[in-house]
Amino acid sequence: MTYRQLHEGWSLTAVPDASPGHGSALAVLGGKSVPATVPGCVHTDLLAAGLIEDPYLDDNETRLGWIGRTRWAYETAFEWDGAGEDRVDLVCAGLDTVATVLVNGREAGSSANQHRSYRFPVRDLLRPGRNTLRVEFEPPYAYAEAQRAALGARPGAYDEPYPFIRKMACNFGWDWGPTLVTSGIWRPIGLESWSVARLAEVRPLAEVTEAGDGRVTVHVRAERAADRPLTVEVTAGGLAHALGALPEGETGTAVTLDVPRPELWWPRGRGPQPLYELTVRLADPSSGATLDTWRRRIGFRSIRLDTADGAFTLVVNNEPIFVKGFNWIPDDCFPHRVTRERLAERFDQACLAGANLLRVWGGGLYESEEFYDLADERGLLVWQDFPFACAAYPEEGPFAAEVEAEAREHVTRLASHPSLALWCGNNENLEGYAEWGWRERLGGRSWGAGFYHGLLPSIVAELDPTRPYWPGSPYSGEPGLRPNDPDRGTIHIWDVWNTRDYTHYASYRPRFVAEFGFQGPPAYATLRRAVTDRPLTPESPGVLHHQKADDGNGKLMRGLAGHLPVPSDFDDWHYLTQLNQARAMAFGVAHLRSLAPRCMGAVVWQLNDCWPVTSWSAVDGDGRRKPLWYALRRAFADRLLVIAGMDAPGGVPEIAMVNDTARPWTGQLAVTRINVAGEPLAKESYEVSVPPRQVARVALPASLAEPGYPRLELLAAELDGVRALWAYAPDKDMAYPPARMEVLAEPAPGGATVTVTALTLVRDLALFPDRLDPAASVDDMLVTLLPGERARFHVTAPGGLDVAALAAHPVLRCVNEAPFGGRTALGDRSR
Repeated sequence: MTYRQLHEGWSLTAVPDASPGHGSALAVLGGKSVPATVPGCVHTDLLAAGLIEDPYLDDNETRLGWIGRTRWAYETAFEWDGAGEDRVDLVCAGLDTVATVLVNGREAGSSANQHRSYRFPVRDLLRPGRNTLRVEFEPPYAYAEAQRAALGARPGAYDEPYPFIRKMACNFGWDWGPTLVTSGIWRPIGLESWSVARLAEVRPLAEVTEAGDGRVTVHVRAERAADRPLTVEVTAGGLAHALGALPEGETGTAVTLDVPRPELWWPRGRGPQPLYELTVRLADPSSGATLDTWRRRIGFRSIRLDTADGAFTLVVNNEPIFVKGFNWIPDDCFPHRVTRERLAERFDQACLAGANLLRVWGGGLYESEEFYDLADERGLLVWQDFPFACAAYPEEGPFAAEVEAEAREHVTRLASHPSLALWCGNNENLEGYAEWGWRERLGGRSWGAGFYHGLLPSIVAELDPTRPYWPGSPYSGEPGLRPNDPDRGTIHIWDVWNTRDYTHYASYRPRFVAEFGFQGPPAYATLRRAVTDRPLTPESPGVLHHQKADDGNGKLMRGLAGHLPVPSDFDDWHYLTQLNQARAMAFGVAHLRSLAPRCMGAVVWQLNDCWPVTSWSAVDGDGRRKPLWYALRRAFADRLLVIAGMDAPGGVPEIAMVNDTARPWTGQLAVTRINVAGEPLAKESYEVSVPPRQVARVALPASLAEPGYPRLELLAAELDGVRALWAYAPDKDMAYPPARMEVLAEPAPGGATVTVTALTLVRDLALFPDRLDPAASVDDMLVTLLPGERARFHVTAPGGLDVAALAAHPVLRCVNEAPFGGRTALGDRSR
């Protein structure tokens, strides 16, 4: 078997026709072709040719809608020698989306699903010498709108036709993403030549027996070009070996390997991630020739979903896991640009923040093989939504067959990955039908229920019974129940952010939260690169264009109003809204963790962004960590102190001690009521021992729970170096002293070191070195220092920077700057 990549020599043209976008295409291209990159898409090809402006900058996006309404063609030529293999297939790993494939002017096949791969037999279409390959793409809008007209409109979150085309839904715009409707050959394409037979499908299902032994059942399906006996040889990391046979006329078999006492694969924080190479060899015994070979790494672990009494708990290797996770969206609007190195950076950011799970959200994609490989290596569990989100989806027309084909392909493709923990039917569609008025608007038309409760679970049960399936999120476990019931299954919390203050998180006692979030702007360097407004203000046109949420800036300010001072300029707005996002989510995560084992999951919306935007992400569209990331690193830490019940009606003031480690957490818990000068007013000490993987609580006496002067006092709890602070009044009302500190900024290898010694209370100290150098970053942020305490920050700046500026406004910020806004020095800021 040989494979030849066909990624060279491509050109892109707009096909002359009556499509609505052709006039714009003619004006831009002048009827000519441009060089094309494969894998790629039209947008990035036009950008590379200098024919459009970068859609991520300013409001350029708004002038590119014609691209999704134009018929496009990719074409290349290649030489073929007419070699003697029995079969030659054109293998298309990803076509976006509705395409006709022509070889030497004759149709080889067609596609209508971005989520599928395609294989077209082309030997009879090829000729020795020069051959042409052309892929013509229908306008995505035209196809989707025609399906909508034929099948009847369906309700959804946005007035876009994404439910009517099997394509990445967020391509059509979202409340964090631009509308950039793509076409193109977005994954590899090439020729595969083979004889006798090939491995069409390999599906390994790894299990762990009650005795602790491993078992892999490898389901193999062959495609034949000749009807003769074949053998299947399976090996697992040198630990086990087995042979299977495919007699004449048969195409499928299953080979079982028993692996005595393998090392178990664990989610990060619970143990190591050993992986074993599984090799499947298809051979022709008559000649001894190897016909095809398949290799993947597998891991041994058991996984189940405990739903007893309304619970939603992932249990791995018989251990319940508290999920500390992030929702994942496509990391770029143009997914072909997402490399393994970029994915590795995001995975490292998730891991360093303390996460143990990524939820691949249903408005995006089945991710690349590299994505799941990295999850296997890093120990990040993967919750995989099937790609349905925030809309009613038709089940008739071409869609049932397409959904079945894509689901079968990807359930099979991903079966080898131990990180894959859960298949989920959709995102928010069950809630939409039950609670958003869809039922009445549908008037009896299909909306996807047959997929989520019938087709998809049957495919998972048939092809991958080793993993649980959940019909959607939010979902309460039974079709007749209210989907977003906190007492059962999974919920999404969106009244906080949309209408409620973030302290409202404390009113929830859910079983598992699969989505909750609060917005904040991207890093300054990210926003400044994307927006050329002069001056830059919260309401300047470019800043507003990079805020896609409904009344997003209004919600930012309303969410801020109850907690922090009113910003006086853009710099204040940027720092305070980022800080408020961080506080809101740290508060919510800490509360949910304190409820364990009733609540067993907090999956933050969201880890990443696909472009530079104000959003709910912890890592912005240029890959920079926002203050939220640093706050979540503390909130996701293995050991956490939570000050709870202080201002909730009927709440019991207490310290919750969360121990997500395998060892008891013992020591002296010191709880002190202090004034803003750092002086103790009341103190209690408790000898505590928190068992492994549990939460313990200490109720607080009135001397600690009730301040004498709320505006002047804080509560501090500390155990074994872990601290929690609580201000008895909102920061906007606190009588903090003007911050005074000594700041020593010194050059260091690769950047600088900044040492801050607090002379007064310094609240939520932050350092923003990207304001000096877009490549600069800092290792910590949002540190509160009591008088006399010291913190050291390490700044990475590969190109060097002005160290003195690290101690100046607006790079160095804290809540209690004086006067607020930092126009004057904060005491001794540098030396």
